[in-house]
Amino acid sequence: MRMNRNGRTTVAAVLMAAGLVTATAGTGQAAAGHDRQSASAYSESASAHAAQAGENMQYGGGPVQLHPVVYLVFWGSQWKSDTNGIPAYLTSLFQGLGTSTDNWSTITSQYTDSSGQGPSFSGAVLGGVWMDNAKAEPANPSANAVASEGNRGASHFGVTGNADAQIVVLSAHGTHPDGWPNSGFCAYHDYSGSVSYTNMPYQLDAPAGSRCPNSALGGKLDAFSIVEGHEYAESVTDPQAGNGWVAPNGEEIGDQCESNFQAVTLSTGTFAMQPIWSNNANGCVIHN
Repeated sequence: MRMNRNGRTTVAAVLMAAGLVTATAGTGQAAAGHDRQSASAYSESASAHAAQAGENMQYGGGPVQLHPVVYLVFWGSQWKSDTNGIPAYLTSLFQGLGTSTDNWSTITSQYTDSSGQGPSFSGAVLGGVWMDNAKAEPANPSANAVASEGNRGASHFGVTGNADAQIVVLSAHGTHPDGWPNSGFCAYHDYSGSVSYTNMPYQLDAPAGSRCPNSALGGKLDAFSIVEGHEYAESVTDPQAGNGWVAPNGEEIGDQCESNFQAVTLSTGTFAMQPIWSNNANGCVIHN
């Protein structure tokens, strides 16, 4: 399934596919993606080795991020009073991703661009953190407003037009970016025309019964690492949201593996993450 966002075609997450890996813990809510369908909660045995419902990715000829760099933008003065530790948590996550302890990001290295090169990692992928808190984030920012904040972030960091850059727009508590949480997504990534960006709502505001995986492995901030990890991996392999690596069913490498959440240990800590699709393994894997 595909949907049109702001005149551009983006890939939608539709299926909740069980992974081919054995999970260390596998009960939770379905994770991120850009679909606007409702999805019900599920319960799956931690020892499940379920049949794979996904399809291998196919290359659409577009760019792939060969040296991904992630920039976190915490949008709004509301973050000044937030006490849940989300900036520190996500900073630690991206300080660990890309390092020698990370064999999760390297799953993406098999997805090459038209030159035959794939993503490579030689150090932390975190490029910077900006607390854009001079004024409040609007209560109900539109999709265009989120994209504009992504462009502001790119300008702040000097990465406008940088094909390897990802801007993560993190909305504050009490806000509803692009109609969230009533729009059917937990987060999504898109392309503004100059930079790849992610619309990352405040996951702790998701209502009970939501597909957003709060406390999936028992950690208060599990949804932030699962959902943002999902969008990070998809932004590496399909940064313009539709012309990179996409399955025939319209899904990206995170969409087909929204279950079997597991603890991934990096040099900076242990984080709840989801498997991602590997063409090499013909299924969902948690490490390369």
